[in-house]
Amino acid sequence: MNYYSLHHKASKVSFQDAVVKGIAPDKGLYFPEIINPLPKKFFDNIENFSKNEIAFKMISQFVGNEIPENVLKEIIADTLCFDFPLVEIEKDIYSLELFHGPTMAFKDVGARFMARCLSYFNKDNNNEITVLVATSGDTGGAVASGFLGVKGVNVVILYPSGKVSDVQEKQLTTLGKNIKALEVKGTFDDCQRMVKNAFIDKDITEKIQLTSANSINVARWLPQMFYFAFAYQQLKQKNKALVFSIPSGNFGNICAGMMAQQLGLPITHFIAATNINRIVPNYLKSGKYIPLKSKQTISNAMDVGDPSNFIRILEIYKNDFVALKKHLHSYSFTDDKTKKAMLKIYKNSGYIADPHGAVGYLGLKKYFEDQSDKPLGVFFETAHPVKFLDVVEPVINKKLDYPEQIKKVINKTKEAIFIKTYDELKIFLLK
Repeated sequence: MNYYSLHHKASKVSFQDAVVKGIAPDKGLYFPEIINPLPKKFFDNIENFSKNEIAFKMISQFVGNEIPENVLKEIIADTLCFDFPLVEIEKDIYSLELFHGPTMAFKDVGARFMARCLSYFNKDNNNEITVLVATSGDTGGAVASGFLGVKGVNVVILYPSGKVSDVQEKQLTTLGKNIKALEVKGTFDDCQRMVKNAFIDKDITEKIQLTSANSINVARWLPQMFYFAFAYQQLKQKNKALVFSIPSGNFGNICAGMMAQQLGLPITHFIAATNINRIVPNYLKSGKYIPLKSKQTISNAMDVGDPSNFIRILEIYKNDFVALKKHLHSYSFTDDKTKKAMLKIYKNSGYIADPHGAVGYLGLKKYFEDQSDKPLGVFFETAHPVKFLDVVEPVINKKLDYPEQIKKVINKTKEAIFIKTYDELKIFLLK
């Protein structure tokens, strides 16, 4: 499988090169040259396959022969070593819980898969690789956990000061070993801009091998296809149309769902549910994509003013605005509406949603207003509510206990280097 840059000014590369480089030399995101739909009978009989078998079937064409089949199956088994349960919140509306991994966030899957691919590619290489990543919340912890102790890989995580939750900060600043955290004065967009600048800075790239573990990296992004198939497998017997509402920040998750749809997964519609950072809802109304400075909200992982993966969504639909609108709705919700949704869900069902999941729930409810024949709706619960205690506890008036995954880090001492400018990042990387 070859990958090409979406800026179309760089040479095609292999899966390995796309993973190791992270981003193309022309600053474009990599995209697979071919998407081969899977046989219809695979989805017709999906209930007869295990999670690992489903994942292997979906991802193998994108890896090609660059990782031996037995090794790829081991990577998948190690990646998917936890559950992905569906919980019915109200009639025909389900929460897909993606927080049962080691850092209690959906990004555990992509981070673990990428770390193990990179470890395989680097097994006979004495040169070190530096994983440089920006996080708006959960990416940092998932990457830190996924790459902890991986031979020949150093991890540098940039996060916006004061704009991640206490639990999220502890998860990315307390592990030590090959994990380093940089606390940036600014927003997530500032962190992401620094990362992108480092990838095209020859002073850096001529001295160290950089790769990214954000969802711009194909090995972080593509495994997110699995979630959609796992949900479909659990709901297939109901024989109803299936709609997914995805809390969306950098748009990697929903873009992966669209890739799963390209493979043949029977998804009727997608909803990109956002907070007040409403770049994509604006685009679907006007047809004009205009990045904006991100605004801080209680759903901080979605505080993104220029979502990187949206260019991949445009590529999937061949930049056809009309075709895209047939498959995608996008709605924006305020913090106040998000809190009211969290309280409503809790009062009606006893279910505790985090702010991101609540935004996904709101997206479904909004979409259903215009549907006479109600489909099944699934929203992604992308992180455990305990990661947002300062928001969740006052809203539902209930104290939450720390799960074991959080107890391991919450009392550890934060270790982070504070930086303000790109030059400070550059000095850190080159020291």
